[in-house]
Order: sequence, then C-alpha cells, then structure tokens
Amino acid sequence: MFKNLINTLAGNPYEREIKRYREIIELINEQEPRMQALSDEDLRNLTESFRERVREHIKGIEDPEEINLAEKEILDELLPEAFAAVREASRRTIGQRHFDVQMIGGIVLHEGKIAEMKTGEGKTLVSSLPLYLNALTGRGVHLVTVNDYLVRRDGGWMGPIFHLLGLSTGAIGKEQFSAIYDPDYVDPGGDLEDERLVHWRPTLRRECYQADITYGTSAEFGFDYLRDNTAVVPSRLVQSEDLNFAIVDEADSVLVDTARTPLIISGPAGEASSSYQRFAQIIEQSRLRRNTTDVEHDEEPDGDYILDDRTQTVALTDRGIEKVERLVPEVNLEAGQSLYDPQFYELVHYLENALKAKYIFQRDKDYIVHNGDVILIDQSTGRAMPSRRYSEGLHQAIEAKEGVQVKREDVTIATITVQNYFRLYTKLGGMTGTAVTQAEEFDEVYTLDVVAIPTNVEFMAESGEYEVRKEKLDGAQAITYWKPGEHGEYPAYYKRVDFDDEVYVSINGKFEAVAQEIAVLYEDGRPVLVGTGSVEASEELSRRLKKMGLSHEVLNAKNNEREALIVAQAGRPGAITI
Repeated sequence: MFKNLINTLAGNPYEREIKRYREIIELINEQEPRMQALSDEDLRNLTESFRERVREHIKGIEDPEEINLAEKEILDELLPEAFAAVREASRRTIGQRHFDVQMIGGIVLHEGKIAEMKTGEGKTLVSSLPLYLNALTGRGVHLVTVNDYLVRRDGGWMGPIFHLLGLSTGAIGKEQFSAIYDPDYVDPGGDLEDERLVHWRPTLRRECYQADITYGTSAEFGFDYLRDNTAVVPSRLVQSEDLNFAIVDEADSVLVDTARTPLIISGPAGEASSSYQRFAQIIEQSRLRRNTTDVEHDEEPDGDYILDDRTQTVALTDRGIEKVERLVPEVNLEAGQSLYDPQFYELVHYLENALKAKYIFQRDKDYIVHNGDVILIDQSTGRAMPSRRYSEGLHQAIEAKEGVQVKREDVTIATITVQNYFRLYTKLGGMTGTAVTQAEEFDEVYTLDVVAIPTNVEFMAESGEYEVRKEKLDGAQAITYWKPGEHGEYPAYYKRVDFDDEVYVSINGKFEAVAQEIAVLYEDGRPVLVGTGSVEASEELSRRLKKMGLSHEVLNAKNNEREALIVAQAGRPGAITI
C-alpha cells in the first residue's frame, strides 16, 4: 500500500525510465532519414568525425577520473547519432533494423546496467549499439559470452556492421585461438554453411586486443589478464592496461553463478605420489557403507561414512575409520595409534581426497574420461574444460579412482575469481533473460542496476499498436495480441505460455514422460530441444529415444566439438536435440 502511494505521488520508476528512453528514441529516429541518405563511405567517415569530437572534448584533461567523466558526457551527447548510424549499417549489411525497444536495450547497456530481455528479443543485435558507441574512445571494448561458438558466431554476425563503420573486430578463444574479422578472408576449414563463422583471419593475441571491439569468454579474458601479470618481458603482454568497458552476455551465469570460480594458472610440481592409487584401492577394499541416521540430532551412525549432499562434504564415522586403518600397515592399532595422529597427516591428505573422489565426484556428471584423461565438466554450461584441473591432489585422486595415469601435481602461480576480474573494468554492463530475481546481488557485488525491458510486441502494445487479450489455458495464463478493431480467427502475436512444473515420483517416470512428450512433438514436425542436468542423463534419454526409433542429436561434454554443426541444425522441422 505504501509503495502504491509513493508511486501515485512521485510516479512509477519504471514508467519514468521508459518515458526518458522514449525521448532518446525520438532523437535517434529523427536521425534516420539523414543516415539513409549517406553513402557507405560517408557512413564510415562518421566514425572518424565522432572520434575527433571525443578527442576534442577530453583534450587537456589528465586525471583518469575526470577523463572518464568527460568521455561519458560526450558519448551521451553522441548517442543519438551513433545509434542511428549503427542501425543504418545493420540494415545495409545484415538486413536487420533495430526495433525501438532494442535501442532502449542499447541505452541501458551504455549506462552500465543489466538489461533483462526475453529470449529471442535480439540481445546480440542490441549489443552492437553500445559496443560501437564506447569504441569511439579508442580504448577498446569487450563483449563477453559463455562459449567459443558464440564468440565466433556473434562476432562474425555483428562484424559486417562494425566493418562498414570502419571499426575492427577481434575474437579470442581457447587453445590460444585469436582472429580478426575480415570479410575478404574465408577459412578453408570453416563451416561454409554459416557465413558468420568463416571470416575469422588468424592473428596474434595482442592484435585481437588492439581491435576496436573484442569478443571472448570470461575465462579467456581472465586468463589473459593473469598471464599478463606473470609475464617476465613486456613483449609477452597482450591486454591493454586499461580495462575500459565490457558487456557480459548471460550476465546471471557469468557474474553470479560462476562468479566465485577461481581462474588459476598453475605450474608443475613434483612427480605424483603412488599414494593416490594406494588409497583409491583402500577405499574400494573397505566397502564402506553410507550412514542413514540423522547425526545432526545425535542419532548413532549406522554406516561407515557421512555424506552431506548440500555442502558436498564426506567424513568417516568411527566404524569407517576402523575399517580403513586395518588396511594401512603404517598404523599400529595394537599400540593404540590412529590414522589421525599427527605423524600420519600426509596419509590423511590422500585418504580425504580418495573419499571425495569416490563419493562426491561422479563420472559423466562432474567429469568425463576421454583418451585416458579426466576432463572436468562446466556445471553451468555442460561443456568440457580440458585445460582445467582440480587442485590440492583432488584431480590426482579422481585419476587414481578411474585407473588412468596419475599426472604430476600443480602449484598455483596466479589466480583471480571471475567476480574480481570484472570488477576491474571502468564500466560494466550485462544482458540476460533472467536478472530481476538476482537484482540485489548485482547491486551489492557490482553496483549494477537491473532494468527489465519489455518485448518488442509488449512495447508496441503499450504504445497502443496492439490490443491485449488474456485467457486461461490448462490453468496457465495465455496472452495474445490483436490489431485494434480486428476480429479474425488468429491474433497477430502469441505470448509464450509458461505452464506449471510437472513432478514425478521416480526418475524413470520422468524420463518416460519426457520421451513420450518428445514423440508427440516429433509427430507434429516441431523441432525439440531438451536440456538435461548431466552427461549421464542426456545419454539415458538418448537410449530411450533410440528404442522408440526417434532420430536425434546429443550435445554434451563428450562431443562438444560438433556443437556448431548440431546447433545450426537444431531448428529444422522434426529435429530433436538433447
């Protein structure tokens, strides 16, 4: 009630912001006829004139903070013209003209905020606006996305826009992939079916950072930062000292879900100890049984180890310790010794890692085994991470558990969390489909505001261009949009209907229901995308579909090298992708 009273007296904050954005949109739209009248060369020359205005505005200023303020002032002034230029360049090169609501998204990102936009509303195209505007400072801007495929796809998609406007676009990926967008270059090994993936000309890493706009993943930007800070000669540096402006795609995943993930550069230590294999065998021989009683309420343990699924910790009970100690000859039980006596602290290290490897970390969920290597799986994306290893002996314990070669341990040389890396940027913006629910964390950690942006159809409906009708469909709200005065059989647009969750008693019942639903959709010729929580689950569902004779593709950490090809075909009629 109090909130409603405040909104009545002072006006709804959301409506005030939208009103402010609409005023800026009007200024952008006023520039459109002028931009359309320009030749390609004139449009490209605008970039240099914009840059000259930026240079003149900050001329004579030396204090970094004052430079940042002056740049913000002149970029805000240039925004209507710059955005209009990008819109026209986009229309000419890739045939897509930014909607007004996408212009709003661009303004939000330029202001250093998080833009919440629904899936399919064109976040990739939206990012082209603030990337171009902020690149006018000459200090470089970064677009951070979640995987290497999107780095190449999105950079190659927006590359023609920036190229027409006279800006260079770089891309960085794993295994030191570095390339510059060049429309005249065609990668002989690229996927020629997708124009966006083939115009990346290989180059030095440093040249990618010297480009006006650089696309990459958070890990690659972070690791390059660490490598620069451990370089022994200046010639090895790749990033500029000034981390100017970054836009983070899927901001909730990068800035929140994986924010505490440490990026670690490590070096080889001594040879791996044979004790890892030894304690892996001891745990197998002990045949330990999990405790089932409630030890938090002082119930006597009935098992050999206690596993807390919530905290992912495991500890032996007295019974379990006794079983293990009988298999460790160094411990003289008759003399009253215990494995946990100070002189056996090194053995406890191997034991605890062996327990974690056995009971916490699961094959095809937390890691896969490929060609004799234990490869970690990114729990946020499901992708393999061949360059990452667990520290403090845990990776070696998993290798011993799986019976593959135990590689030497590493020592940490440099480390930084994803969160701390992105806090180094002078200005940070982000976009995602789900941000409002985590708005408090974005504000507390990064001092970033979240702005929920309506879909293009909703925006037009607010402007009176469509009539909104609501009805119930199987208990869920269904919204349709109609042209005013029209009473035809079908509306102009449908809003996606979000039905209630379905909960099953058993995992087998859930898989069976999913398989049957896929079969129904397949019969209708509709493309189906199924997300699973692990490699194991994706393969289980795949087995069921094979029994049903349904052709499908599986994309998981075991075959992620085929990602681009699988994703490119996923939208075809009748395609099933897990």
